[in-house]
Amino acid sequence: MIQKEHKIVLFDGVCNLCNSTVQFAIKRDRSDIFRFAALQSEIGQKLTLERGIDTSKVDSIILIQPGIAYYTKSDAALQIGAHLKGYRTISKLLTLIPRRLRDIVYDFVARNRYGWYGKKERCMVPSAELMEKFLN
Repeated sequence: MIQKEHKIVLFDGVCNLCNSTVQFAIKRDRSDIFRFAALQSEIGQKLTLERGIDTSKVDSIILIQPGIAYYTKSDAALQIGAHLKGYRTISKLLTLIPRRLRDIVYDFVARNRYGWYGKKERCMVPSAELMEKFLN
């Protein structure tokens, strides 16, 4: 169930780096702001389709604000970081770097993430205690 007050993080469910990053964010989401779903999931595909997001161009992280607004690539990562305990200041500072430059670095990591960190055969299955953080 999607609750209107939550921000939704769509991530590559088979990417080890992405899964680790989601676990990292969950531990620091003290205000319970985020809900998560794999891009490959039915809900992930529905949400991207509703917003006209081309997942062939953005295949690693998308942050959906309540409503139709969304962020991709480095903007999504920094928006998420801005809500995590201990990462607000660095996220705000990094937004001073032009998005075009940030996205060059982001795209480089995204292109190499499977080679560097590996990937799973199928999407992560959250533990029972984390299930409420995931959309299905």
